[in-house]
Amino acid sequence: MTFVTDMELNEITNKVIEIAKDAGSFIREERRVFSHDKIEIKGLNDLVSYVDKTAEQFIVKALTSVVPEAGFITEEKTINKTGETYNWIIDPLDGTTNFIHGLPVYSVSIALQQNDELVLGVVYEVNMDECFYAWKDSPAYLNGDIINTSSSPSISKSLLATGFPYHDFSKQPAYINLFTELMKSCHGLRRLGSAAVDLAYTACGRFDAFYEYNLNPWDVAAGIVIVRQAGGQVVNFKGGHEVLNTRELLATNGKITQEMLGTIQNYFR
Repeated sequence: MTFVTDMELNEITNKVIEIAKDAGSFIREERRVFSHDKIEIKGLNDLVSYVDKTAEQFIVKALTSVVPEAGFITEEKTINKTGETYNWIIDPLDGTTNFIHGLPVYSVSIALQQNDELVLGVVYEVNMDECFYAWKDSPAYLNGDIINTSSSPSISKSLLATGFPYHDFSKQPAYINLFTELMKSCHGLRRLGSAAVDLAYTACGRFDAFYEYNLNPWDVAAGIVIVRQAGGQVVNFKGGHEVLNTRELLATNGKITQEMLGTIQNYFR
């Protein structure tokens, strides 16, 4: 399959939106009856439940009919299939810890990668019923309306978002020092617990920038597409554009990138 027109990606995106919303409806219903005895431990502070796994299985099955030759890169690894050209990158429930504790920020994140290029991204925030999406060369959208990143010109006029690692605390001292400096320099720092939502909120201007390390591809792939198509920039802590496999990411409105990088690089070199 070759994507030759924006219309084809548009049509595929519309199908992915439906799939993400259906998965979100399942997650929303399960939250009403969820109990802590259903929690499984994958690793230190790394939680999962049948909700994550069932949602992923549903998404994988539905996407198989959308692009049959595509492979999958998924958080819960419910399928083992690698595509030669196309791969879906899926987090069925980004913000599992929030979900388990009843905190209303979690999302479904689905991206499509063509070779090394991300060409489609959908993030569905379940509680607010907000669907953020974009595809290659398109505007970015929130529930059908075009969105853009903010116009904030400096850190001092910005609201920032970050995340905290739940394991591998080797960089924690540097990260806390960076957090302290930024906290003193901006309107405020927020930690929502879903990187996909952080990126979506950066795309629509609620946040002016988001940074985090120790991230996985499924945490950020869809959000990267949306931020870039909304006019923002996404780079690693060195300023390079490879972010899926560096496990570190800075997303900005495109206006405070260099200022943010300068601050980050004081602590991460």
